[in-house]
Amino acid sequence: MIKEEILKLRSQLNHYNHMYYLESKPEISDFEFDQLLKQLQVLEEKHPEFSDPNSPTKRVGGDITKSFTTVKHDVPMQSLGNSYSEQEIQEFIDRIHKELESDEVEFVCELKYDGVAIAIKYENGEFLQALTRGNGLQGDDVSNNVKTIRSIPLKLRGDYPNKIEVRGEIMFSNAAFEKLNEEMVANGDQVYANPRNTASGTLKLQDSGVVAQRGLDCFIYGNVNVPTEVKTHFEAVTGLLDFGFLTPSVTENRFKICTNTQEIMDFIHFWGENRFTLPFAIDGIVIKVNSLEQHKLLGSTAKSPKWAISFKYQAEQVETVLNDIVLQVGRTGAITPVAQLEPVLLAGTVVKRASLFNEDYIQKLDLRIGDTVQVEKGGEIIPKVTDVNLEIRPSSLERYKYPDICPECEHPLERKENEVNHYCVNEEACPPQVIGRMQHFISRKVLDIQGIGDETIVSLYEHGLIKAFIDLYNLKYDDLIELEGMADISVKKLIQGLKDSKQQPFQKVLFALGIRHVGEVVAKTLARNFKNIDALMKASEEELIEVNEIGKVIVQSIKEYFSKPHHGELILRMKELGFHLEISEEEASQSSQKLQGMSIVISGVFLDHSRDELKTMIELNGGKNSGSISKKTAFIVAGDKMGPSKFEKAEKLGVKIISEQDLMNILND
Repeated sequence: MIKEEILKLRSQLNHYNHMYYLESKPEISDFEFDQLLKQLQVLEEKHPEFSDPNSPTKRVGGDITKSFTTVKHDVPMQSLGNSYSEQEIQEFIDRIHKELESDEVEFVCELKYDGVAIAIKYENGEFLQALTRGNGLQGDDVSNNVKTIRSIPLKLRGDYPNKIEVRGEIMFSNAAFEKLNEEMVANGDQVYANPRNTASGTLKLQDSGVVAQRGLDCFIYGNVNVPTEVKTHFEAVTGLLDFGFLTPSVTENRFKICTNTQEIMDFIHFWGENRFTLPFAIDGIVIKVNSLEQHKLLGSTAKSPKWAISFKYQAEQVETVLNDIVLQVGRTGAITPVAQLEPVLLAGTVVKRASLFNEDYIQKLDLRIGDTVQVEKGGEIIPKVTDVNLEIRPSSLERYKYPDICPECEHPLERKENEVNHYCVNEEACPPQVIGRMQHFISRKVLDIQGIGDETIVSLYEHGLIKAFIDLYNLKYDDLIELEGMADISVKKLIQGLKDSKQQPFQKVLFALGIRHVGEVVAKTLARNFKNIDALMKASEEELIEVNEIGKVIVQSIKEYFSKPHHGELILRMKELGFHLEISEEEASQSSQKLQGMSIVISGVFLDHSRDELKTMIELNGGKNSGSISKKTAFIVAGDKMGPSKFEKAEKLGVKIISEQDLMNILND
């Protein structure tokens, strides 16, 4: 009965996911979907014998990938040749007609998505593997991260073949990218410049849970295993719809057969004028010969197929007047300058503001208030000022002097060595910082406090009920019921949400503190290595720097945070309230002190484990990974191809060298 219930829930969730993300016809609410997903998660945890690597629960991510395995492509992933003029497109068409010795050739025109190419394999209808393009011959296995993308099926539908490999583009929708940048601004971090690079970086994140939260999408535009009865590229791609893939829309003029030059040019012109109405970014059009038999006749060069070409649009630019430069303050005190522009139509929207990044960027362009500036959007969602029209600059304009005080609290700004940002260090009294830290504390991917949102935080702050996130735990029913928009049910939900938040694991509590540069992944690393808040607070710079992925900037930020007396008082208060400030017993059971205090060097290539897996084992068992050999090195774990210089240095210093199996014996003893 349990197995049947699990299979039924998986089937339902796969169906609802398909209807929502591929058919755009949601059949249940997000809440109802989440409730079904939680039911399935509970059943799978209680009955691991029915586990399935392609269960809908894998969509939420959470797997940690220390390194990405490089895998050879069965069929090389070639890149397309680019063109930037209609003349080059005409030359391509003429060449195709000449080589095929035919005046009648069908072409397919499709959108050139501004994302990251991906190859996805399935066996017996089950998701098997996803590889990046890499160098075209081999790519990185990013399967755990790709599984979290809801528009990619984990199980195929319909009459699918035993084996199939599809090619597509992973990307951000405009809405998902804007939401991500809103979170970055709220957290006091630099915004991401464009969706393509951000999608690429997201795919290579080590924590698939973070990938899941970012909301990537995927359009499939090719099939490597085309059945013999399918004769055209158009059929091959549209046929993938039946298996549950998101493919280009024929009905919305995004995927079209063209029989002559004029039809191709019409398609290029149409999307040149209308590309900014799309809910995602494109940077051009792809033109392909339709016949698969003609693909074979035309062949390929070493890098690109001869039967396809891309036409790339130029980034759209407009000129407008820079009316002012204002400074925004993030929750960490980071200052972001923003251009206030004379409103201008750009890429289908009216632009009034644009990013200026930092003081160095302003000085590089020599921006002056009153300048006529060039603003660009192109494939980038966030408008940016790219240049100044010096020919019409009035002689009266003065050089811009970057402010030296905070616009919100008038506290002096600071800029640390080797950092591009200025900071307001008045963290306890600067309103945007105080509010931002509290909003970060309650947010979904931090402590996920139910019943309270950003607007409620602002209201509580403005009414003088809270000055720091710890004050939330002093709130009483009578304090909250008087606030606008709060009723009996909502107040009780908020109070319960605060109570439940104290049960969040140590790594989330550490993330919630809002230490500059300590994001979700770094917080997990610190929690795993130091086990509790006291050990972290007492850690020396040397101990911190030896932790994998913790650099000098993060170390300085951690030391600075815990050096402040009021932060020590905050930790004491959190202990009194019962927050989890140490890792759980389950996590602790996976660790030991067998390597306590030992500095260990990993070198070479290993048979049974990756270098990162060995480093994780060392950290969980109290050891410290070091990149260099010294007299303090306890031993070196040596694999194949260990560098001769390290071997010589180990011999000279008398450092013991052990094998991978020796290390396993130590840990398992």
